[in-house]
Amino acid sequence: MSVGFVMLCHTALDRAAQVARHWAENGCPVVIHVDRRVRKRPYNKLVRDLSDVADVRFADRHACEWGTWGIVGATQSAATIMLRDFPQVRHVYLASGSCLPLRPVEELVAYLAERPRTDFIESVTTEDVGWTIGGLNIERFTLRFPFSWRRQRRLFDGYVRLQRLLRFKRRIPAGLEPHLGSQWWCLTRQTLSAILEDPERETYDTYFKKVWIPDESYFQTLVRLYSSNVESRPLTLSKFDFQGKPHIFYDDHLQLLRRSDCFVARKIWPHAGKLYRSFLSPDAATQTRAEPNPGKIDRLFSKAVERRTKGRPGLYMQSRFPNDNWENGKTAAPYSVFWGFADLFDNFEPWLGKVAGTRVHGHLFATDRVHYAGGETVYNGAMPDSPPMRDYNPKSFLVNLVWNTRGERQCFQFGPADVQKVGSFLASDPNAQISVISGAWAVPLFHSNRNFGEIRKEAARLQKIEAEHLNLLRSPWVKARVRVWTLADFVENPMEPLQVIVDEISPRALRRLTEAPRMADLTGFGQFLQNLRNQGMQPVLMGDFPTGDDPKPSANRRGRPYLVK
Repeated sequence: MSVGFVMLCHTALDRAAQVARHWAENGCPVVIHVDRRVRKRPYNKLVRDLSDVADVRFADRHACEWGTWGIVGATQSAATIMLRDFPQVRHVYLASGSCLPLRPVEELVAYLAERPRTDFIESVTTEDVGWTIGGLNIERFTLRFPFSWRRQRRLFDGYVRLQRLLRFKRRIPAGLEPHLGSQWWCLTRQTLSAILEDPERETYDTYFKKVWIPDESYFQTLVRLYSSNVESRPLTLSKFDFQGKPHIFYDDHLQLLRRSDCFVARKIWPHAGKLYRSFLSPDAATQTRAEPNPGKIDRLFSKAVERRTKGRPGLYMQSRFPNDNWENGKTAAPYSVFWGFADLFDNFEPWLGKVAGTRVHGHLFATDRVHYAGGETVYNGAMPDSPPMRDYNPKSFLVNLVWNTRGERQCFQFGPADVQKVGSFLASDPNAQISVISGAWAVPLFHSNRNFGEIRKEAARLQKIEAEHLNLLRSPWVKARVRVWTLADFVENPMEPLQVIVDEISPRALRRLTEAPRMADLTGFGQFLQNLRNQGMQPVLMGDFPTGDDPKPSANRRGRPYLVK
């Protein structure tokens, strides 16, 4: 008999009894500690279920709250019983009640017999640790943590801030260099005895009782004082996600666990009956012997973390929806936004759909309704044309529209009269192609039959909105592909910018435009702008429209768009 198991249990005691029986019946004694917070009835049942197994003991119960001293105290009590009652044990293996042996016990016994003086415990200095979650590395050891991080979070955070403000620092006991590592270890009898029987143990225990998460530092630090041969790695397969929470293994992880070649794995789902049947059966002895190598499956865990945090482009899910800028692409595919084009051209949407071979919507963010292509009232993905439903979360509305129409480029109109909440999202989306004719909103006002005083007020309102939007598009953080023309420049030579836009929407077509959409009649538009000036409203976004000279499209002069990046 060369290895004994210390089990720390707090849930699923029936599974813990199953594993403890497996180890004990294969010649390895087991000492079980059950969290004091577990009720007496399930604890007494566990004792009765294992009463027929000779080499099982139960330790005095401690309250084991995460991040507190109780877990270390429980480990000390159980390890003391193991060393006292089973003198033939050469290695002590610390496991939890959710652990499951992956390989036959005799393989672990033989493996440790070949390494009688080796301690297997992850033990690295705070300077070398890059996986701690919570922002505390060396401060774990230099500050005091008398409050529970889970139950007394405000007191915990407040006391940490107070100590930092007062520049308080605890003195680390002489001779100790703080180390961190996994809680699950396998130590030799000599090393563990030296830690538990150290004359300075009371000093060390007093110090570590106020260290944060001492179960990840107590044995990891003290082992460096006594061990002559430390392998800084656990024999237990234990994987953590990006939040520092342990991965839970289910039945469909069976082959993955076998590939790891580790001796023990945690954390196993209590209802994973297939895993318990497979690894606790005598057939498990048919596996070939190999060096434990959890790195063989690290690639899969890395991909799982990436999928959880980044997901697929344009698909939002529970793990990243509340977190801004966690997306792997804000939307699922490229799309085009046209600002002012429908104001300048008659029937612009059907013309663009014909020449570009794509779906062209009207104003999706209009105040009256969502203007889907073809006048649809319900679009792909059961998306209605209801403004209140759209405006509840405009960003998600657009994201869902693009996701639901993958494989077909979406184009839509946008302008200063629309709901503007989605403007910053458009500017920050690399998939967005935004084409702007500044000042085109004045064309519908020019043709309207409204009172000129109303026109002046509406023009001032729309110009203010458009100016703010243009400033947004000129921001240095903009990721969208942005092109801006003034109305005067665009009217002079509309074919060239239209050709550039169509080529970008359908680059494989390489078709030269032979016809342009019919432009609105701008006769008298220059005088209209002058009338606005005379009424006290200064139109500045249209470009240079001379008073009295009606603009005439020219095929010779090339329009000069400018890019905003």
